[in-house]
Amino acid sequence: MKSLKRLTPTPLWNAARRLWQGLNHARQWPLAAFHPERRRSIRQLDALKDVHRGERCFILGNGPSLAKTDISLLKDEFTVGMNRVYLAFPDWGFPTSYFLSVNDLVIEQCAADILALPVPKFLSWRSRRFLPSPSEAIFLHTTYTGLGFTRDARKRLWEGATVTYIALQLAFHMGFETAILIGVDHSFKSQGQPNTTVTSSGDDPDHFDPSYFGSGFRWQLPDLEMSERAYHKAREAYRSAGRRVLDATIAGQLQVFPKVDYTSLFE
Repeated sequence: MKSLKRLTPTPLWNAARRLWQGLNHARQWPLAAFHPERRRSIRQLDALKDVHRGERCFILGNGPSLAKTDISLLKDEFTVGMNRVYLAFPDWGFPTSYFLSVNDLVIEQCAADILALPVPKFLSWRSRRFLPSPSEAIFLHTTYTGLGFTRDARKRLWEGATVTYIALQLAFHMGFETAILIGVDHSFKSQGQPNTTVTSSGDDPDHFDPSYFGSGFRWQLPDLEMSERAYHKAREAYRSAGRRVLDATIAGQLQVFPKVDYTSLFE
């Protein structure tokens, strides 16, 4: 594929890629629009549209810095937790307000844990094959391609190579005026080709808990460059709507959003 791309004129390659993406999206559309479980999910998303207008939320990434963050300050705040964040719930003494996961490998391996969570659960429409039917999950139609920021979560959402980008689109849908990132370290000790599926052979050095993607867990190496492209789109979408995204991650490496001291948000 890489050789073919080098041999193909860029305009022709881009046109072919857009055509392929369009055909793929069209193939997915009927079920994502009309399946009974998606229709139920769309009705639930209807009810959540702008329900938090003017409020703020905290989007919890799962980097090592999350373990250094005083989560007790968030007990009465609106929070969005992602992937295996629930490993920390017993220590915190409370769950996040909402839970989100769109990663097939996470959902496949952790479906039972996720379904047991006592909060609204947003999962990718693709993941339904790993869940019992019918399911109480709210299914989002997310795709790997599209390169856009969707303000209405009832529509198709580009994943932007990070679940945090979906969280920002979901927060926008629910009307939050300010979305604050914590635990989004945007740096990984694990190295390799982005998006490659690997199997952990020991403790996880890249998340708040060594067992997060511990020994035997299958996961995908991050694509930080694509994630940054997505974050820039989120920043512009929030800015153009008179809203904002702040980054309160302790010692985070992401340089897209304005930085703010975490504890100062509670003064």
